[in-house]
Amino acid sequence: MHVPCLEILEDTETVLLLLLLADVNNKEMQIGNQTSVSHFILVGLHYPPHLGVPFFLIFLVIYVLTVSGNGIIIITILVDIRLHRPMYWFLCHLSFLDMTISTAIVPKMLTIFLLDNRVISFVGCAIQLFSFHFLGCTECFLYTLMAYDRFLAICKPLHYATIMTRSVCTYLAFGTWFGGTLHSLFQTTFIFRLPFCGPNQVDYIFCDIPAMLYLACADTTINELVTLVDIGFLALTCFALILTSYGYIVAAILRIRSADGRRNAFSTCAAHLTVVIVYYVPCTFIYLRPNSHESLDGVVAVFYTVITPLLNPIIYTLRNKEMKAALGRLVGRKEVQTH
Repeated sequence: MHVPCLEILEDTETVLLLLLLADVNNKEMQIGNQTSVSHFILVGLHYPPHLGVPFFLIFLVIYVLTVSGNGIIIITILVDIRLHRPMYWFLCHLSFLDMTISTAIVPKMLTIFLLDNRVISFVGCAIQLFSFHFLGCTECFLYTLMAYDRFLAICKPLHYATIMTRSVCTYLAFGTWFGGTLHSLFQTTFIFRLPFCGPNQVDYIFCDIPAMLYLACADTTINELVTLVDIGFLALTCFALILTSYGYIVAAILRIRSADGRRNAFSTCAAHLTVVIVYYVPCTFIYLRPNSHESLDGVVAVFYTVITPLLNPIIYTLRNKEMKAALGRLVGRKEVQTH
């Protein structure tokens, strides 16, 4: 006996089976595409073609000055025994961080300007992201530590030597490196566990979290929340601690009777705070808006990846009498050795 309902049911089951198979094939194709992304293209540097060589020369000069300036600071501090004190120990670490964070970003920018080579491998992108956040977070902690050191030196001078001993300074300095390592490992792992299934144009000047989240083929809400809490909260907390330390320092400076002493102290504090502001404000601007894709973000990123590492040698040497005297002794020693 012919039953139309059974035929309809069989047809429906056939359609559902076909749809299920199509869905499975689609998922298999997506999985295949996720593993096919072998490289990314950095398209965040927008400039007229005729300005490629001038930009290359400008950034090359900045990079050479950054590396050589910070390298001179490190050598001077290590050679001159008079600078073997907590402040200069931390400054030595800061100079090394500035050299390496600039090296992690600027050379690739130079190849883009000169050769228009915007391709970076998947592994290279992950390494760049890890290196930047490892060095950047370590520097963030180190700025806070340096502000605390100045707070103790100015506000607690009688207890400074007993608190900031050599062993304590060593543990604190390397603690910043350890904290930076943990932070970067967490962020890098959390980003690159996401699937990347085809789009590979990074609309940024280097591989960073906001740009990579935009390319991920998955819901990135949790990642954006983690970025906001982890990096944004971390940067704001460190910045608040620095401002608190310098607030106490300013109050102590105002109690200095000598006008020259107050002027010199204020000049030093203003210089240090300038470096901190140039570093922290762009960071908070970008990472408190992890889902932003504005071209302005790339311009802002230039400040704390290119400009700030160049400012540190200038501020911490030209405005520091002890550093200038140590540089003079180092140059004089070399002249004597050559003769």
